[in-house]
Amino acid sequence: MGVTIKDIAKEAGVSYSTVSRALNGLSLVNAETRDHVLKTAKRMGYMPNASAVNLRRNRTYMIGVYFSQINEMSSPEVLHEVVTAIFDVVKEKYLLVVKGVDHHVKGSLNPAVFDGIITVTQSESEEDFIKEALDKKIPNVVLNRKSKYPVDTVMTDEEDAMYRSMNYLLEHGHRRIAVLEGPANLTSTIQRHNGWVKAVKEKGFSEDQFPRFEGDFRYDSGVHLAEAIVGTKATALLSFNDEMAFGVERVLLRKGCSVPEDLSIIGFDNWNKTMYTSMDLTTVERSMYAIAHEACELLLRRIEQKKDEREGTKTIYLDAPLIERGSVAQISDQQPYPRGSFGRKPLAAASSESDKKNKA
Repeated sequence: MGVTIKDIAKEAGVSYSTVSRALNGLSLVNAETRDHVLKTAKRMGYMPNASAVNLRRNRTYMIGVYFSQINEMSSPEVLHEVVTAIFDVVKEKYLLVVKGVDHHVKGSLNPAVFDGIITVTQSESEEDFIKEALDKKIPNVVLNRKSKYPVDTVMTDEEDAMYRSMNYLLEHGHRRIAVLEGPANLTSTIQRHNGWVKAVKEKGFSEDQFPRFEGDFRYDSGVHLAEAIVGTKATALLSFNDEMAFGVERVLLRKGCSVPEDLSIIGFDNWNKTMYTSMDLTTVERSMYAIAHEACELLLRRIEQKKDEREGTKTIYLDAPLIERGSVAQISDQQPYPRGSFGRKPLAAASSESDKKNKA
C-alpha cells in the first residue's frame, strides 16, 4: 500500500489537515512548515492519487471529439488532421475520446466525464447533440458549421470561397462551367452552392445555365459522374472538393484528354495528393488542422475559466485562400449555355453505393 497523507502527518509531527494544505499549496500553511511537509513526503515516496486530485479540481482531463460519423465517416484526412491538431495543443495533459454523433444516445452526455467537447459537424441533424452539451454546461467548440444555438464556432466562409472560385473561372473566360456538388442535405454543400450561384447572378447569368451534378465528396463519385460531366461539353469544372476532382481527371486521362487543355478544374480543400493524381490543381485551401488547432486552443481557454466568468460565444473565421496552380486555362469569346438549359436540380447523382459514404 502506498504512502498516505496520514503517514506523512505522523512522520512530520503535524496534523492531517496541515499536510493536505501544504500538498495543495494553500497559503494557510507557513513556508517553513510547508517545506518540512514537502520534504517529508518526497523522502517517503508519496505519490498523489490522480483521480482524487482531479475530483477535487472538478477535472477529468478528458476531451470528447465528436464527428458526425465514425463507421462511415468523412475521410481519413479529416480524422487525421483534426486529431493531430488537438494532440498538438493538449500534448500529454488531456486524453481524447473520439466518437460519432450518429451513435450518441440522447441524454447520455455527462459533464463528469468530459471537461470539454469538440464537435466536427456536417448538418443540422447534430443540433440536438449541440444543445445537449449546452444544456449540461459542457464547454463545446463546433467546427465547420454555424449552429442555431449560442456555441463557440471555428470555420471557414465556404460560401465566400466558392463565390471567389466561380468568379475565377468566369474571369478566365469560361462560360460553360459544370458544377460537381456534394450531398444536398449537408450544410457545406448548401453554403458552397449559394456561393457560386451568387457569383453567376452578379455577372448576369442564371443558375439554370450551369449543369450541376450531385456527388458524395468521394473519389469514386467523381469517377462515376465524369462521363456525364464531359457530355455537357463544359470547358471548366467547379468541384466541391479535391477528391472528386481527382476522380474526374482519372476518366479524362483514360479518354486521352488532359487538364486544363480539355477541361479546366478548380477544387476545394487543398489535398493535392500524389496518391490520386499528378494534376497541378487550383483549389481553395481549407486546413482542417488549422481549424481544429484554433478550436482546441479556444476550448482550453473555456475550460480554464470558471463557469460564471465565461464570456459570450465566439465565431472565428479562418482564411480560405484560392491556391492558383496550373489547372485553369484562359479562354475567350465563349458563349454560355442558353437560359433554362439545365433546370435547378442536379442532372445526375453519385451511385447508391457511394451515397452511403458522405463527407464534407
